[in-house]
Amino acid sequence: MARKQILVLLLFVLFILQGTVVFWLTPSSLQLQIYPNFVLVCLFFVSIYYHRHTGLVLGLLFGMLHDIVYYGEMIGTYSFAMGVSAYLVGLVFKSPRAPLPMMMTIVILGSLLFDSTLFGIYKVFRLNPTSYNWSLLHHMLPNLLVHFAFALAIYVPLRKQIELVTKNQRRKAS
Repeated sequence: MARKQILVLLLFVLFILQGTVVFWLTPSSLQLQIYPNFVLVCLFFVSIYYHRHTGLVLGLLFGMLHDIVYYGEMIGTYSFAMGVSAYLVGLVFKSPRAPLPMMMTIVILGSLLFDSTLFGIYKVFRLNPTSYNWSLLHHMLPNLLVHFAFALAIYVPLRKQIELVTKNQRRKAS
């Protein structure tokens, strides 16, 4: 099995886990505040260490999958927000050897960009009655902490996996 297929399979498994097991593990008092999006964190890694266009395409695909499976008020919001945030993170911070502190900063900024994009879309269509400050304090910052902890946990294995994909692609191109 090719390394790219393993990466996509990993993203799909994370998508399944974030909607099932993580929901059960989240305390009931925090279930309405924390919506962990582990696929998004992995997309940031793909955008930085592999290529931003791959992050964009995977963001659009897994965002649309999220929109279809967890249908909310509108279809396409997660697809747009995941694709754009993964692409912009890859565009601004392109570095094949980003160290841990830089990658954690990227995860924090990317998570804020993603949540702010979703907030903005819902605010434009008048689906979100809350203020940005309230959403930042009650939803975005708790999500940011979960994303940060997950990024710390997967930094080494995911980076090595993506580096193997990059090496195999360069070897095939030569």
